[in-house]
Order: sequence, then structure tokens, then C-alpha cells
Amino acid sequence: MEGLKNMNPKKGLLTNFLTKRSTRYGVNMLLMILIFLGIIIFIEAISVRHHKRIDLTEDSRYSLSQQSRQVLSSLQKDVKATAFYKEGQRDKDSIRDLLDQFVYHSKRFKFEFIDPDRNPVKANKYKIDSYGTIVVESNGRQEKVYMGDEEKITNAILKATSDKKKTIHFVKGHGENEILDFGKDGYSAAKMALEDENYYVKELFLLREEMPHDASLLVISGPKKDFFEPEIEKIETYIEKGGRVLFMIDPYTSSRIKEFLKKYSVILGDDIIVDVLSRLFGADYLTPVVSNYRYHPITKDFNIASFFPVSRSVEVDKEIKEGISAEILVSTGDGSWSETDKKSIEEGKPAFDDKKDRKGPIPVAAVVTIENKSKGEDDKKTRKASLVVFGDSNFANNTYFRLSGNGDLFLNTIGWLAEEGELIAIRKKRKNISPVVLTRFQGKVVFWSSVIFLPLTVLLIGAVVFQKRRKK
Repeated sequence: MEGLKNMNPKKGLLTNFLTKRSTRYGVNMLLMILIFLGIIIFIEAISVRHHKRIDLTEDSRYSLSQQSRQVLSSLQKDVKATAFYKEGQRDKDSIRDLLDQFVYHSKRFKFEFIDPDRNPVKANKYKIDSYGTIVVESNGRQEKVYMGDEEKITNAILKATSDKKKTIHFVKGHGENEILDFGKDGYSAAKMALEDENYYVKELFLLREEMPHDASLLVISGPKKDFFEPEIEKIETYIEKGGRVLFMIDPYTSSRIKEFLKKYSVILGDDIIVDVLSRLFGADYLTPVVSNYRYHPITKDFNIASFFPVSRSVEVDKEIKEGISAEILVSTGDGSWSETDKKSIEEGKPAFDDKKDRKGPIPVAAVVTIENKSKGEDDKKTRKASLVVFGDSNFANNTYFRLSGNGDLFLNTIGWLAEEGELIAIRKKRKNISPVVLTRFQGKVVFWSSVIFLPLTVLLIGAVVFQKRRKK
């Protein structure tokens, strides 16, 4: 009795509770839940730092273009984007998803969203006067993007992080393609595309002006009249100083330029390329289709056909001079040939002559690198100049610039010559809308299976279950 009195009733209850089977099961379940939550939290913590996105859509609509990825991977400065969108704005979620992709490809890129109605102080600081404005800033420089998309944001990043703009000069005075001409033969589309790529684009009247000190690149596009000797000398001096020149010389034009390019192991043919494959694409037989690209930074990962309306051949000399590296860049297909009979072309009756003409593939572009020894300095020191020569200038005019890969090829060439490596890529393609077209029978199957059969099946299963439970 004395022992029973000394027993602690609370201790007995606790012991009984802990020894119960239900308590053990409950504790085990609690431990399992805690372990499971710990694993989930651990996986989530790892996934924040290490995660992989996979885009399974046909046209990669949820992935950044290679150009944007290259720009982001080469960032040397921190970049912040401030998006001024009001709450509930229609395209806010899509822009957030896009900016998330930028963050995924670079740790140096960050962004935030601000409602200008709720934060007018910050909106006034950035002088925001419209919804949907994105301010990209880096190292004190700002660029504004209105109604943003990937292309505009990428270009804004380039502008905000670039120390200076490079200048491209288009030579004029010989009937060249005009960069201010909006007609079908003009180069206004090319000019706007270059400005979007963060370049200054200017004209240069070479006969009257000296070569500008800020010329990152010289473009000679489709001259109709020949150059004068003083102009050729200016170009040669520019190349000797490590200059970079893009030549686009149409058939049967610019004999002085033709002779000049022989110094650099490039041979412009006195011919016009005929391609019967062009008819399959609804084009003229004088518009060769090009899909043969040599491996080069300009054409790396380039797998899109280009069209060259009225082009001449561009050969590389078999005996390349010392200090010069020359190679073919682009060639036509097997179904083409170089037509040397100009009269037959004018009469519209070209025919392959195995004695005079040459069977395809026919090269239409070449790349040249020249090592120039610096005058008055150590002979070991050299300055490299670069040339790209096309046998056609029409492929980049307003009519053909947006056709297939033409614009990309032109911009990639400019990017390589101007030493803008991050711009060497295929640009973002437009999203393809692929509607599902059903036959009448397929439409009925979809309707009956999804609208009638499935709901009815669920109701029947529910009724059976209800009856079974009711009987119990």
C-alpha cells in the first residue's frame, strides 16, 4: 500500500501513452514526414543553384537564341533590368518568363518589376512615361526598351555594357546601294539591322574625304561605276594598317576593284552563276540557292539556305601569296554552273557549255586575312587585316534581306569583320503558329470522347460507388 501511494499517476499515464502501438506508429509517421520534408527542402536548395531547362517545343519558343546566350555568357559587368509594369498588365507574365531565361544564362543579370502607379518616385527617377518600359542599366549607363522582346533586351544589354560604338562606313560615289534608300534596291533594312546591333552607320564619299580614324569597317556594296586610282590607294593604305573591308561586287562591274583584289589572292570571275534549282523555289534561274557553307566563325552553326540574285563567282588563287590566308566561304549547289556567255544571259537562253563554262559547286564568297608588318617597328609585330568578298550585293538589299538566311549571313559577316564575336549567331526566329486541323470525323471523335464519353464515365463510376456504400 505504501508503494502504491508513492506512485506518480502522471508518470504512469505518460509511460502508458508512450508504450501504446498507436503512439509508436504516430511517431514513426512524424519522423517519416520530417525526413521527407528535409529531402524536399534539400533538393529544392540544390535546384536553386543547379538546374537545367529543357525546351521541347518544335521552334524552341521558350529558349533564348544562340546570339542572346553568347552575349549573356560573355558579360563582364553586372546588368540590371527594371521592368515598369502595372499590376495585371497583359504581357507582364510573358516578360517575366523571358527575363527568367536571361537570369538562367548569366549570374550577372538581375531584374525586378515595379508598378509605376504604386512607386511614382522611382518611375520619375527613370523618367518613365509609359507602361511596359524596361530600363537596362550597367556601370552607370542606361538603355530603355519599349514593349520589350528578346531582340530589344539583348541589344539594350550590348549598348549598356559596351564602352563605345563601332562605326561602319558605306562607300558612295560609284552608284553603290544607298543605305537611306527604302526602295526595293536600297539598303535601309540593312542599315536599321546594323543600328539595332549597336553600330553607327555612315556614308563615306571616298574621292573627296580621307579615311576616317573611327572606321571599324569599310563596306563597298554594288558599285556601278569604277573606282579612281586615288580611291584604290586609300583602300590599300587602310588595309595595310589592319583595316577591315567588305566587298560586294556584282557581275561585270568594277574592273579596278577586280584587279586590286588579285593582290590578296581573290579572283572575281567574268561570269554569272546559273542555278536551275532556283525554279523549285519560284525564283529566277539567275538566283542561285546557297546551302554549302565552309566552317568559319561567320557560318558556324549556319544551316539556312541563302539566295544570291545575279551573282558572279569568287575564286581563291591557287598560289596564295605569303602573309595571306584565303579560303572559300560560301558555294552554290551541284545543279549550278558559271555562265561565261553574257549574250546568252541577255537573251534569256543560258546553256551549259562544258568547254567554256564550269559545273557547280561555284564559290560566291571568300574570306581573306592579311598579316601586315608594321612599318618602322620590330619586324615581328604585325597587324592583321581582314577582307570578305561576295560576288553579289543584291542578297542584302531591301528585297532579299529578310529572305531565308540572307540577313543573318550579312550581319554575321559584319560582326566577324568588326570583331564583334558575340554577334556571330543565327538571330531569333519568329514563333511559328501550327494550328491543328481536324477532319470532320476526327472532330466528332474528339467531341464525343472528351465532352460526352469521359464525363459520362465519371458519373457512372460515381453512381456505382454511391450504390455500394448505400447498401453497406
